Amino acid sequence: MSTSNRLPGIVTTDHVFQLPLDHEAPQGEQIEVYAREVVAAGREGEDLPWLLFLQGGPGGKANRPLGRDGWLVRALDDYRVLLLDQRGTGRSTPANRQTLARRGGPKEQADYLAHFRADSIVRDAELIRRRLLGEGSRWSLLGQSFGGFCTLTYLSLAPEGLREAFVTGGLAGLKASADDVYRAAYPRVARKNAGHYARYPQDVATVREIAAHLAENPARLPDGGLLTVEAFQALGLMLGSGTGSHSLHHLLEEAWVEGVAGRELSDTFLAGAQAQLSFAQGPLYAVLHESIYGQRSVDRAGTRWAAERVRAEFPAFDARRALSTDQPVLFTGEMIYPAMFEADPALQPLREAAELLAERGDWPDLYDPARLAGNTVPVAAAVYHDDMYVDTADSLETANAVRGLRVWVTNEWEHDGLRVSGGQVLDRLIKMVRGEL
Repeated sequence: MSTSNRLPGIVTTDHVFQLPLDHEAPQGEQIEVYAREVVAAGREGEDLPWLLFLQGGPGGKANRPLGRDGWLVRALDDYRVLLLDQRGTGRSTPANRQTLARRGGPKEQADYLAHFRADSIVRDAELIRRRLLGEGSRWSLLGQSFGGFCTLTYLSLAPEGLREAFVTGGLAGLKASADDVYRAAYPRVARKNAGHYARYPQDVATVREIAAHLAENPARLPDGGLLTVEAFQALGLMLGSGTGSHSLHHLLEEAWVEGVAGRELSDTFLAGAQAQLSFAQGPLYAVLHESIYGQRSVDRAGTRWAAERVRAEFPAFDARRALSTDQPVLFTGEMIYPAMFEADPALQPLREAAELLAERGDWPDLYDPARLAGNTVPVAAAVYHDDMYVDTADSLETANAVRGLRVWVTNEWEHDGLRVSGGQVLDRLIKMVRGEL
């Protein structure tokens, strides 16, 4: 039975669906997939078109509205919104160190997790669409970041379910391997580092001091995780958001306190670092991250920890090397490294399963270039100039490969523009699809 709740300006309704773990075996094991329906207060009874929202990730649950806020301000003018907790996340059947341990050893865990990529998410959405809206229905789709990758998969596998699609910061390279992705990513991350240090030049010395300390004395985080110099560098993930550079600076400026034995890293800093680095609330982000680029037509060898391998081509990201010179220590970005599965208690039990996924080849293709070239679904996409997470060149190449896709390139926002623009990004995309711009 569905439960409804009233929040400021909205009414929400819970939906839980029993869906196949493996869509190739629909009568086999079932999992739960949760979605939250959101409608403007007072419009509950209206026959509004549906807008499905696919969150970034992988492994990210849908946003939890506190009322008519964020991009919902604009969306609820026209739509009844469905916020999907993609399989394995949020209130859907969870996939984490606790639940995966019940499935058996690393092989059983990896085999299970192989069903949590974009193709399975799209097939989930299609079953949900039919159950909620009925056969022959169509809905609109909004994909943010990884949700935009899923949108391209949706347009490849089941475009008949879509009346229109909006993408923000999520046009994947259709033929980009994991190696290609990271070979393009490290220079972008280096530019974000340069921008941060130009904005906060005092952080150059602070970061070097912290890195030098951690290189000799890795610190324990409050959850028992280990803050190594490489883990410290991973705080650079923050640099891809609109306020991330400022937040990183504020974290760094409280790094040190005077303890009994002298200068030491503060509890405030260690707790703040843990909040950014721990995957306890989203382990699938780490476990599945490189697999989202796996396609048999692109690379049958497996992703094989591409971010780690390609990093060797960019020695500027070697913190110990930087410390032996006068060069700044660079933060890394949206990269997942094997060492994270040693340092993070939430990932340690999943290390062997992650290794098997990294070695797995022959992933099914996620995109159908021929079908995309003949696309008839109206699509508009926001591409953020010099997006740290998604390569602009790949995005524009993909935009040209999808028939009828209209693209808007902007540097007004970073990758989180949908979240922070108060509906402005979505409003522009809606107008583009409708031919109003």
